[in-house]
Amino acid sequence: MTADSRDDDAINALPVGTRFGELEIIGTLGVGGFGIVYLARDHSLEREIAIKEYMPSQFALRDGQSQVSVRSVSMKETFDLGRRSFVNEAKLLARFDHPSLLKVYRFWEANGTAYMAMPRLVGQNLREARRARPTPPPEAWVRRIFDAVLGGLETLHAQNVWHRDVAPDNIFLPSDGSPPILLDFGAARQAISDRTQVFTAILKPSFAPIEQYAEATTLRQGAWTDFYALAAAMHELLTGRPPPPATARAMGDELLPLDIPGYSPAFLAGMDWALRVAPHQRPQTVAAWREVLDGRSAVPRPQPRVMTAPAEPTPTEPLDLEFADTVQGPPLEEDDGQTVVVPLRKS
Repeated sequence: MTADSRDDDAINALPVGTRFGELEIIGTLGVGGFGIVYLARDHSLEREIAIKEYMPSQFALRDGQSQVSVRSVSMKETFDLGRRSFVNEAKLLARFDHPSLLKVYRFWEANGTAYMAMPRLVGQNLREARRARPTPPPEAWVRRIFDAVLGGLETLHAQNVWHRDVAPDNIFLPSDGSPPILLDFGAARQAISDRTQVFTAILKPSFAPIEQYAEATTLRQGAWTDFYALAAAMHELLTGRPPPPATARAMGDELLPLDIPGYSPAFLAGMDWALRVAPHQRPQTVAAWREVLDGRSAVPRPQPRVMTAPAEPTPTEPLDLEFADTVQGPPLEEDDGQTVVVPLRKS
C-alpha cells in the first residue's frame, strides 16, 4: 500500500504538509465514499501512521485549504449525524485491544469534521491473496487466518458489538506475518438517517446474510450475522468464488456443501453450518461454532422455527429509496461492483 499519486485537489484531500500538532500529512493512501485515508508522519514518535478523515463526498466539500462544509444547508443534519457516528466508531475501536482488531491511537474533531489516527498497514487483503493463488491454500494457513479473525469477533461479541461487514476485502494480511486485521466497521454503525427514520446500510450481497436485508424484527442481527459473513469469506478463499447472495438462496438454495481435498470434514461442515440461510439455524456463539469446527460436536440438524403471528398487522411506511441513493451513492470501484445500497428501517 503506497501513497496515492493523484492530485490532492482532484480527490478533495488535504494538501501535503497539513499539520495536526505533531502529525503531518505526507500523502493520500485511499479515498472512499465516506472518507479519505492519509499517510502521515508522527514527528513525536518518529513513525509513519495513517489518518482517516470523515469526508462524505456526496454531501460535503473542502472549503479552501482544510475546512469541510456541507454542499447545501439541507444536508447539514445528515452530515452531523454521520460525523457523530464516525467519532463513535473511533471510540468503539479504541475500547478494544486484540491483535486482529484495528487499533485507534487517538481521535479528534477539527476543520468542521473528524479524524482518527491508526497504524499504517502494509500488505494485502484476503481477496488479493486468494487471487494470487491458483489453488486453495493449505488448511493450516486458512485456519490461522480464520481463528485470528474469529477471535477478534469474539472480543466484539462479548461487548454486544457486531461488525456486520466481514468480507475478504475487509480482512487485511500484514506483510510482516503478524495476525490478520479486521477492517472497516462502516456497516456496524447505524449511521445516517433522516427524519423519516429510514436507515441505509452498505451491503456486499455475497457476504450479507438475509437478516441484513429484512425489515422484520423477527430476523434479528447478532453474532450469527458475522458468522455467516466470515464463512462466506472462507468459502471464497477455498473455492475462489463467493457464495450466491442470500436473497437468491432464500428463493431456492443451490449452494453445494464444501468439498475441498485435503481439508478436514469437520472444518468444512462448520463452514456449511454458518452459511445456512435462516439465522436461527446457524451457530449462535463462538464457542458452539468452535466445537463443530474442531470435531468435538456434530452439526445440529435443522430445526423448524415456530413463529407467533401478531394480534394485529403492523402498518408500514414506504421506503425512501431516493434518500438511500443520495446518501450512499454508487458502488465503489474497489468493491468490484459488489456493493449495493439497501434501505433499512430502524427497529
